[in-house]
Amino acid sequence: MKRQLISGGSPYEDIVGFSRAVRVGPYISVGGTAPMDADGNTVGIGDISTQTKQCIETIKLALEKAGSSLNDVVRIRMLLTNIEDWKAAAEVRATYFQTIKPVDTIMQVTRFINPEWLIEIEVNAIVTS
Repeated sequence: MKRQLISGGSPYEDIVGFSRAVRVGPYISVGGTAPMDADGNTVGIGDISTQTKQCIETIKLALEKAGSSLNDVVRIRMLLTNIEDWKAAAEVRATYFQTIKPVDTIMQVTRFINPEWLIEIEVNAIVTS
């Protein structure tokens, strides 16, 4: 099976050596996606809802580059620096996934490499069409 690497343009991709997403056959994995804009700046500093939306929009673009969409997502992991933010993050998440209903994990982590980030999101998708 062909391996397709999808860049998200993050300045960390070359530093760390990762892709935003990797597609192999019908399977797509999107790694920890931070709330950054196209220029690598943090979006929504201090605002979990804005940061969650930015993460999902970045994931959406990566899936589209891989020939997929949010409709193909089967698993989501939301990593938060403050577990008390789970409900606000989940409300934003629901606006994208309410009818898709992928499996879900929400967990707290100590911090991310950029302390401005309140959340990172990972997804797995399987293209079925």
